[in-house]
Amino acid sequence: MAIDDSSSSSSYFAPWSDRLRHSAIILLVAGLALSVFVATGELGVARAIAAFICIAAAALVPWRLHDAVTSREDVRGVNPVEAAAVSAVVAGMPDPAVLLDRAGRVLHLNAAAAQLAPALRKNELAQFALRSPEIITALREAIATTEPRRATYLDHVPVDRWMELIITPVPVPTLFGGTDKCMLMTFHDQTPLRRVEEMRADFVANASHELRTPLAALSGFIDTLQGPAKDDVKARERFLGIMHAQATRMARLIDDLLSLSRVELSAHVRPDTSVDIVPIIRQVADGLEPLAHERQVRIEIDLPELPVTIAGDREELLRLFENLIENALKYGASGGKVIVSLVRASSADGTPEVRVLVRDFGPGIAPEHLPRLTERFYRVDVGDSRAQGGTGLGLSLVKHIVNRHRGRLLIESVPKNGATFTACFPQAKPPVGT
Repeated sequence: MAIDDSSSSSSYFAPWSDRLRHSAIILLVAGLALSVFVATGELGVARAIAAFICIAAAALVPWRLHDAVTSREDVRGVNPVEAAAVSAVVAGMPDPAVLLDRAGRVLHLNAAAAQLAPALRKNELAQFALRSPEIITALREAIATTEPRRATYLDHVPVDRWMELIITPVPVPTLFGGTDKCMLMTFHDQTPLRRVEEMRADFVANASHELRTPLAALSGFIDTLQGPAKDDVKARERFLGIMHAQATRMARLIDDLLSLSRVELSAHVRPDTSVDIVPIIRQVADGLEPLAHERQVRIEIDLPELPVTIAGDREELLRLFENLIENALKYGASGGKVIVSLVRASSADGTPEVRVLVRDFGPGIAPEHLPRLTERFYRVDVGDSRAQGGTGLGLSLVKHIVNRHRGRLLIESVPKNGATFTACFPQAKPPVGT
């Protein structure tokens, strides 16, 4: 049989009615005892009254004090900063978040903050876990001034990341009716924005360089024709030919830049027009026959007779196949032929797709260059590319067009055995009822 310890506990911890009953019993017994002492003449009336008052105080005051202590503990239990709701709000924030008190001790932190700074611990100073000088300086200033602070720092672990820290003072009620300031620290990963900014700066620098080169050539030849070669007919004819080639290069570079900009602008919108890509490929191949004849390369086409329909943008597909076949003619000319074929296949997840393969039999591409071929202005051989009239944007444009069509670009090459560029497009669903 279990023993109930509640009856043996101190009356100070009993419920209010029990404590009052115990005090009444004590007072009753004390009153009877004092009455006996007064009746026997052993104690005077005045002294008996004084003794009774002392006993009453001793019996009643402790439970009042206990109630006061209990009341303070109840207030502490509902401290808004310690409440579960505050912890839930901090835990639900998508970015790393830490709530500190005015001393800089951690009150709450979410899982993202724990992952960002594993050394953070509740009820410990955040300065010990966050060692970056920028963080410590911003935190000290925020605590001292109770004003918002921002700081940007480079986090090297586990990889280099640019982070922005925002410290926001948060007014919270205190135990005794006032308000105090806690510090809410939120961390935002700025690495993608930094990389985009770096890419933009590199793009502007590269584009400026690519435009400046032919522009400088044009300006130089114009000055020459206006000066020393003014009356030299042979020099004039040769210089005008070079100027025409440079102007054409500038026009093509600007055209590629505009095309790339248009494709990127609409990258989130998938084309929904059904187009037959077979005649598009034939049109591009026919248009490049003069270049093939000039480079002494034969274009072999292996395409089905029946239509092959995909959801696409005709003009963009023309530009895509023009870049792929033209690259094969220019850089794979030593192989003597270029094969353009179309096959039906399935992607890794079983989705039907159409694949257009452009293969050359030239010198091929070294493996270290393959991952970067679709970067803007990236060239395997800068001198050869410029000599061929390339802008360095062709394959980047191809990649963006393929991505907009929700497809894939595959590049395979073996040095001295040519290269194969494969544009994969999702197969258009056949019309209902067919």
